[in-house]
Amino acid sequence: MNHPEVDIPAIREKLLALETSLREESADSASSRETVVLDQTSVGRLSRMDALQSQAMVKAEEQRRQMTLKRISGALQRIDQKNFGECIECGEWIGAKRLTWDPLVLKCIECAE
Repeated sequence: MNHPEVDIPAIREKLLALETSLREESADSASSRETVVLDQTSVGRLSRMDALQSQAMVKAEEQRRQMTLKRISGALQRIDQKNFGECIECGEWIGAKRLTWDPLVLKCIECAE
């Protein structure tokens, strides 16, 4: 049974909206993650270093985005399996306010500490 004090349809809608937003951000930043051209005749050394640093930051951001997408997928699976809101460590219900604020949490406050 999903958490009895949480509006599951609203949580599902929130998760799907976040998933859509993250996928759009990922598509928008795809060109920034492409290989940096290292042709010194067209770009100076400092500009190349800036481009490489910028690319590394965009790649790290994409990794965080992909991790969040996996967490969203897990939350949606827990909703479908009717165990959304159960702490993965102790099996007790996670606080309803905590779940409403962040539906991706996996542990209750006591186990998270």
